[in-house]
Amino acid sequence: MPVPGPGYAITARVEVPASAGAAGDLTVAVGRVGGVVTAFDVVEGATSTLVVDISCNAMNEAHAEEITAALEGLPGVTVRKVSDRTFLLHLGGKLSVESKVSLRNRDDLSRAYTPGVARVCQAIAANPADARRLTIKRNTVAVVTDGSAVLGLGNLGAAAAMPVMEGKAALFKRFAGVDAWPVCLDTQDTEEIIRTVQILAPAYGGINLEDIAAPRCFEIERRLREMLDIPVFHDDQHGTAVVVLGALRNALRVVDKKLTDAKVVVCGVGAAGSAIIRLLRSGRPGDVLAVDIDGIVHPGRPGLDENLSWIAHHTNTAAVSGTLADALVGADVFIGVSAPDLFGATELATMADDAIVFALANPDPEIDPAVALQHAAVVATGRSDYPNQINNVLAFPGVFRGLLDAQARDITDAMLLAASAAIADVVPEPNASFIVPSVFDATVAPAVAEAVRQAAATRREQHAPPTS
Repeated sequence: MPVPGPGYAITARVEVPASAGAAGDLTVAVGRVGGVVTAFDVVEGATSTLVVDISCNAMNEAHAEEITAALEGLPGVTVRKVSDRTFLLHLGGKLSVESKVSLRNRDDLSRAYTPGVARVCQAIAANPADARRLTIKRNTVAVVTDGSAVLGLGNLGAAAAMPVMEGKAALFKRFAGVDAWPVCLDTQDTEEIIRTVQILAPAYGGINLEDIAAPRCFEIERRLREMLDIPVFHDDQHGTAVVVLGALRNALRVVDKKLTDAKVVVCGVGAAGSAIIRLLRSGRPGDVLAVDIDGIVHPGRPGLDENLSWIAHHTNTAAVSGTLADALVGADVFIGVSAPDLFGATELATMADDAIVFALANPDPEIDPAVALQHAAVVATGRSDYPNQINNVLAFPGVFRGLLDAQARDITDAMLLAASAAIADVVPEPNASFIVPSVFDATVAPAVAEAVRQAAATRREQHAPPTS
C-alpha cells in the first residue's frame, strides 16, 4: 500500500486566524486525511491573521488535492497557493556547467583558449590517446536515451526523458565525482541511435545507455561495444544485475543456502531480467526459471525472439512450462523486475522454506512487501520506504569511476562480477533487514571503483602483447 513520501511533497501557503491553536488545527486537518506534515513556517504575522507555509508529504497527486481541500475546509482559512516541491526542484533543470579554470586576465585566456589551445589540439592530433589526458574525456560519461522506456512509464520520448537523465548525471557527480551529461536522442531507430552515439563518442570516456526499450537495447549495446574504444554500459541491464547479485549473495548467507543448490525464478525478461539471468549463470545456480507475460520460458514455446531463445536454451533444465504460480512451487529465490501485484500469499506459501523474495517492480512491487514478509525470510524491493532497497546507484557511479580511472576500453562480465562482490562486501554481517548498503554509504562507490580498476588491470595484463 502506498504511503506518503517526498515524491509527492507540497507546500501550501495559507492565511489563518491568529490564535494559539492555529498550528494544531492545520496539522490535525492534514493528519485527518492521511498526510504527513514535514515543516511549518510562519511567513507573515499581523494582529488578526498569520500567513503560514505548511509542507506535507502525500501519497499521490489526488491525495495532495485532498490535503489542500482539508485545509481550505477549516473555518477562516484561505489557501493562497500550493506548490509541488518536486516540480520546484526541477525548475530550470538540475545541471549546470562550471569551468575548472579561472579566466582572470589575458594570460589565462591565452593558455585556455587562443593561441595556447592550438598547441594542445596539435598534440592530440599527433597522438589521439592524449585526449583522455588533456580533455574532459578523462572524466566524462554520456547518458544516452531515446526515451522509449522511461522508468516504468513507457515510451515518453526524448524530451520527457530529460529529467531522469539529468538526475542520473547528478548521481554520477554526487557519488563518484564523474561528470556526466544527458544525450536525449529524438529517434527510436536502431541504426540512427547507433550511428549518432558512434559520432559523439570521441568526446566521452564512457557511454551509459538508459531507458531504451528491449529488445532494441540489446542490439544497440552489442554493436556499440564492437565499434567503440570506450566502455558501453546499459544501466537498466547491467546496473540492476550487479546490485541484484550482490544482494542475493548476502541474502543467501542469511538463510544459509548455496546458489548452486537454489532454484531461482526471474519474473520479467526484458533488459533487467535478461542481464540478471546472464550474470547469475556465472555462479552456476541449481536452476533458473524465466517467466514473462506468456508464462515460463522454455525451448518449445512458440514465438521466441533472439533474446528469449537464448534464455530458453540456458535456463529451465527440465524444460517445464506453465505460469508464474507454477514456477514458484519449491523456489528458493524470486527476483521480479516486471509488473505490480502478480501474486499473493497463496502462491508465496508454495515456495521453499526460508525463501528470498526480491520484488523490484517500482513503485508498486510484484507482491505487497508486508505480505511477502509473512512467508519469506528475506524481502527486498526497489523502494526507499522498505529495508533492502535494490538501487542502481549502488553500482553505476563506482563502476564508471573505476572504468575511467583505468582508462578502460571496454567492460567485461569479470568487471561486473567484481563490482557486485564489492557491494556485497560492504555489508560484512548481513541480516534479513540489511543485505545491501545504504545508497548514501560513502564507502560503496570507492569500493566498487577499486574492484573494477583491479579487474580492468587484470584484463589489460592478460591481453598485453608478449615481451621479447
